[in-house]
Amino acid sequence: MSKYLSLLFFFAFSFYATAQSNYILKGKVLNINNQLPLESATVYISTVKDSTILEYTLTDKNGNFNFAVKKNEKPVFLKVTYVGFETFAEEQKEINTNKDFNNIYLAESVNTLKEVTIKGEDPPIRIKNDTIEFKANLFKVRPDANVETLLKQLPGMEVDSDGKITANGKEVTQVLVNGKPFFDRDGAMALKNLPAEIINKVQVSDFKTKKEEYSKDQAASDNASINLTIDEDKNKGYFGKFLGGYGTDDRYESSFIVNFFNNNRKISLLGSSNNINAPGFSMDEVFDNMGGGRNNQGSTINRGQANGITTSNLLGINYSDELFKDFQTTASYDYSDRKTENVSSSKSVELRPDGNFYDTTSDSKTENRNTTNKANVELEYKISPTMRLFVSPRFNSSISENFSDSNRRSINTTDDIVTNAFTSESTNKNESNSFSNSINFNKSFEKKARNLSFVFNNNNNSSNSNGLVYSKTFRSQENDTIFRDQNTRNKGINDSYSAEIEFTEPVTDSIRFRIGMEYNFQNSINDNKTFDNTGTETDKIFTNLNDEQTTYITSKQRSITPKAGIRFEKNKFTFDLNSSTNIIQYDNYSDYLGEIIDLRRKYILPNSSAQIRYRADRSKFFTVRYNYNQSLPSASQLLPIQNVSNTLNTITGNPNLNPTEAHSANINYRNFDFRTRSGYNLYFRANYYNNDIIATSNFDENNIRRTSYENISGIYSFSGGGSWNKSIKKEENLLRYGLALNTSYSYSKEFTNNILYGAKSTGISPRIYLNYDYGQFFTIAPSYNFSYNETQYELSTLNSRSNVVHRLNLQTTSYWPTNWIWGNDFGYTYNSINQEFYLWNTSLSYTFLDKAFVAKVKIYDVLNQNQSITRNISSSAITDSENTVLRRYAMFSLTYKIQNFSGMKNPPGRRNRNMEGMDRGGERPEGFGGGRPGGPMD
Repeated sequence: MSKYLSLLFFFAFSFYATAQSNYILKGKVLNINNQLPLESATVYISTVKDSTILEYTLTDKNGNFNFAVKKNEKPVFLKVTYVGFETFAEEQKEINTNKDFNNIYLAESVNTLKEVTIKGEDPPIRIKNDTIEFKANLFKVRPDANVETLLKQLPGMEVDSDGKITANGKEVTQVLVNGKPFFDRDGAMALKNLPAEIINKVQVSDFKTKKEEYSKDQAASDNASINLTIDEDKNKGYFGKFLGGYGTDDRYESSFIVNFFNNNRKISLLGSSNNINAPGFSMDEVFDNMGGGRNNQGSTINRGQANGITTSNLLGINYSDELFKDFQTTASYDYSDRKTENVSSSKSVELRPDGNFYDTTSDSKTENRNTTNKANVELEYKISPTMRLFVSPRFNSSISENFSDSNRRSINTTDDIVTNAFTSESTNKNESNSFSNSINFNKSFEKKARNLSFVFNNNNNSSNSNGLVYSKTFRSQENDTIFRDQNTRNKGINDSYSAEIEFTEPVTDSIRFRIGMEYNFQNSINDNKTFDNTGTETDKIFTNLNDEQTTYITSKQRSITPKAGIRFEKNKFTFDLNSSTNIIQYDNYSDYLGEIIDLRRKYILPNSSAQIRYRADRSKFFTVRYNYNQSLPSASQLLPIQNVSNTLNTITGNPNLNPTEAHSANINYRNFDFRTRSGYNLYFRANYYNNDIIATSNFDENNIRRTSYENISGIYSFSGGGSWNKSIKKEENLLRYGLALNTSYSYSKEFTNNILYGAKSTGISPRIYLNYDYGQFFTIAPSYNFSYNETQYELSTLNSRSNVVHRLNLQTTSYWPTNWIWGNDFGYTYNSINQEFYLWNTSLSYTFLDKAFVAKVKIYDVLNQNQSITRNISSSAITDSENTVLRRYAMFSLTYKIQNFSGMKNPPGRRNRNMEGMDRGGERPEGFGGGRPGGPMD
């Protein structure tokens, strides 16, 4: 206990001692022409000697700024920058007292579209319209850190252990490099593999589709996009990393990535091979590709608890270039081969309205292998200043091979009698090919906001599968066994095409109308044939067609959708109202047991949406959305033919199903203050369904199910919550902490044995976390997650069921002494279904030969306690499942790094010295953190 108290005292003393030498600088920034305040102007202090940035802040909506700066006895500049205005600079001989600068006036630049700033001395944060821009090298990262580590240092940014990014409360769904995707638009490859030192700026904006981007329209989604710009000095050269490791139990990992940059041309090659459950090329800086190396701080699910043991091989290439003026090209190819082996068991309590329960136990052994080839191309051509064209074809080919050996037994708990038992051994091979394409054309006009867009999409898929199954089904009431020894062959085709044209016309400066038309065509064919074995168990011959398990189904949709919308936009307020009507011809056809069923129907389905956005200031956003839409049942839900492929469940469609009506509402409020480096977001969502399609189940005396579908109304769900985070920077001390809360409530209905009843599910999941960095010496990050879920049933014969999960995590990383890195991840999990275990991972590495080589020893699951037990509670059953997980192993690995950029000021291997919020240069000004020298002052 005394050690922990000493550590806490050290933290507190560090912050307290730093605060004693700080002085407050404040003032107000105004437009010199109209005397109006300038919100989100960047105010910062830099040294006169070498332009090192020491501290910064942003002005509030009233133009005020107030921030603390450490005492300094050498000359410094107070500087103020704002988009479209001249930079203000005032020299201070020293900082040794609080000071009020009163009013600071900025004059507009001659060219207001261009911001005037001193070359080489960009401010740490700059806000341009709806884009927040961070100067990357002014935020502390350790030597050889990747982009993910950099993002974690930026105010308002959060990155969880699975790489999910949120920016000011918005989920980031797109990460680009110089405006182009790096393999995929989700940015997973870029986050883990691009070094932070080559990044010049991180630009955060609303995520927009190509249609919205070209038409300069507001984003319809509530997600964010990140663009990483490469430093000009690093945009010509190469860098790479090669890793190989081998460990106990024949565990291994190997990977490489090589990047060649030559201005607009960029080529990246990567590969990975491992049998430690790494999904691809993750390359964590402490644990490399170790699956589950970092305990997940963001949820109550540990990613180290993946089902089964996966061996994966990955190879990829990415190419981007400007082939000629205004013609951008990006292409990538990925090859992956994954094999997963798993042994699982589960126990279910199947609920019945009459109070009779059935305990069902099952065990299975599976082996799944999937080989995939993917090629993506993006072509973007700026035909003229007012016309742009974007084409994005994608190709995908995959082969999957699956093996399963399973058994299942169901017992009536009332009389403890086995009602049915099932064993099966099956193999299946599936080959699929797909081609998709998206074409976006946009034409803007001289009149502002007048716009014409055309979008065409197609998706074409074909698949062929061939499977063998040998099964036995025991039925207690009949005291018989159903044997199946069969070969199933399936051919599937799915094609879809859509074309949309839309024209936008501004009526006034605040009002614009949109009209458009969309055509959709969808066609699917499913040809399934099953053959019985007419030979022996050792010499099988599959020539006898089984008519009951042979079906031919086609489904075709043709629709025309006229659309209209209006937008009102004034100052900080935006209102959107959109309406459309789907006119659909829906044809479903089946040939089963010699009977032809042809369902031809026409539908007219209205859809509408409304959105209100209010921006109180640059940091406060309020959004309200409402959507109403209708969706059609699938062919398998409609066609009244029997699917008897599962001997324990016969499924029959219902031709009388109606379309489902869905109402959804969403309220969001976000507020992040860059001045205080703190923010929060709140959300509320609601969904209500009329004519929702649910499965109806009727069980016979053998507990064998017959399933169909019905329309049920009155199903709804609610969810709400929020998060809050804050960061505090005091010299080398950086403290980030936050909390989050998610709640949910839903009402669903179950139709079992002709009895309709409801189930109410409640969930709550709070989270609290902290991250403390002490310079380049160590980091410590504790977190706690709690999850509670309960389901209550409307029938008195069914008692409520619940589940509780606690997860406590502690991550520590030490970077002292020099060249040594020691990382530890410690997690404790408690589950109310009798699961309690510790997961501890540790890693120790040493860098040598001018930092070109890294030798590492790491141990996964040191205590050998990892488990995977989960509980799922539904309106009809409670199921506990356990799967194979990766257990303890140790591994030694060696990493080799290469790097060479034209224009590099520091040779490869030289230690990078920079601090969060400010750079530290070779010569540290007295009393301040330093930084890399900026350019000369004008």
